[in-house]
Amino acid sequence: MSSAYQTIVQSLRSSFPQPVSDRVHDAYFVFSCLRALDQLDAMKSVSPLLGSPEELDYDAARRRQLADAPRSLEDVTRELVEHFSGMFIWSHPRSQINVIPPPTIASIIGGLLPSIYNPNLCSDDTARKVAVAEVEAVSMTAHLVGYDPLQAGGLFTFGGTGALLYGVKLGLEKACPGAGRRGLSQPPVILCSQRAHYACLTVANWLGIGEENVVRVPATADSDIVVEAFEESLRTVLRDGRPVAAIVATMGTTDAFGIDDLAALHRIRSELAAEFQLATPPHLHADAVIGWAWSVFNDYDWDANPLGFRLRTIRCLAAAHNRIRHLHLADSLGVDFHKTGFTPYISSAFLVRDAQDLRRLARGDQDMPYLFQSGHHHPGKYTLETTRGGSGPMAALANLLLLGKDGLRALLGHLVTMAETLREHLGGHVSTTVFNRNNVGPVTLFRVYPDGIDTFTVPKREESDPQYRPQLLAHNAYNRRIYQIVHQDALRGEGAVLSMTDCYRETDYGEPIVALKSYIMSPFSDEASIDAILNSIWKARRIVAEESAAG
Repeated sequence: MSSAYQTIVQSLRSSFPQPVSDRVHDAYFVFSCLRALDQLDAMKSVSPLLGSPEELDYDAARRRQLADAPRSLEDVTRELVEHFSGMFIWSHPRSQINVIPPPTIASIIGGLLPSIYNPNLCSDDTARKVAVAEVEAVSMTAHLVGYDPLQAGGLFTFGGTGALLYGVKLGLEKACPGAGRRGLSQPPVILCSQRAHYACLTVANWLGIGEENVVRVPATADSDIVVEAFEESLRTVLRDGRPVAAIVATMGTTDAFGIDDLAALHRIRSELAAEFQLATPPHLHADAVIGWAWSVFNDYDWDANPLGFRLRTIRCLAAAHNRIRHLHLADSLGVDFHKTGFTPYISSAFLVRDAQDLRRLARGDQDMPYLFQSGHHHPGKYTLETTRGGSGPMAALANLLLLGKDGLRALLGHLVTMAETLREHLGGHVSTTVFNRNNVGPVTLFRVYPDGIDTFTVPKREESDPQYRPQLLAHNAYNRRIYQIVHQDALRGEGAVLSMTDCYRETDYGEPIVALKSYIMSPFSDEASIDAILNSIWKARRIVAEESAAG
């Protein structure tokens, strides 16, 4: 007679994929997945949401407790699906919130398969050929950006911040040898643009460098670093005898797709390293988590234009590529496939031009006596994470194989074409102003004004005239209200889903400028989705005008 626990274990075995092929149970496994997908599909409509938006009840969530008895797989699946009610559908042409792409079917499969068999990329002993997939994806990307794939190296990590953390840590070990063992005797600095991602502050905080030791160099109106100011800042730091943990070049800012002049930063870094007789030049890391994908144009024939992009799109793509093509000059760089690579979260890679640099991060074998007893490839000796799943590299590899250069070129070209179309409409309307009008990427930052405002002169006055502060603050509030109405419409399945930034940039007198943001990432975007955005904005303007008239 079986004991109670044996009965439970016997019943739970059907909740696992079987270790030996069982056609009946394999069909049950596949059917269970299909049933969940069917339930999700039933939640789709013409709106950019799954199901209906619900009030998020965190108090009830905090009161939940673990039950005593197991539940059926069908019951659990039903509840899991319910948690997606109100979720935005990123592939919907009217979903334009930040740089969140829809994943391809191939990348979904690439991410799913490791979830079944659970490879651990700590070592090829626990990952087998999935470890080869990581090397393949890293090498293909290294070759794409201009690194020598036979000398380059890299790994997949927990996101863009993780890639930056690796880059700065590597630079820290160069600038302060032995810091990992003995700690920091002198606080080093990180140099980056004023528009660099706040991850620079995060990394400085977590590495013990200190947020106050992040030197934020001024940026231009187009959100790229002011090269002359960078040279002055780096010279001052070196003159003061302070070690430089890293120079971070932002190759595509999150808000406005500003792209730093990496070639100029590299040149200045090399010249000042020679001038100050540094044994090792400061580490140059390219935060290219968004911009890396434009490397597919490194060998594109702009004159022949074989893919047939329209001229305005060619101008944008070529302008972005003009700076992205210098990625090979960086000592390391970060790549987010889950941004402009169309994979599921999380699929981020950290690449180094010289794989030997990774040895600076390695731990001694004596520190890990219970690992690496077999196999030949052991990234766990130098990675921050001991446990790294295989979904990231498998999803990335899936899309590299699926899309190829022309697939990525076509997708990027389409997104930029749609963004250009939106900017053209917004720029031609008397009540809207595009802030990043020189932008060459898929993101558009713009501001909406009430009737009677001269949008040809007011935005300039808002930026530069301290006497105009009251009007600036009023227009900030106006745009926040426009965003609220547009967002509420989107949650009802109407209009479009946009973003807002509380500080596109600061005025000359230190006030933040609020802007609305459209980030087009859907391959299904079209002229009709652009019209939906505009109609939603005009509707919001009418509502705000009525609210003002009502007092």
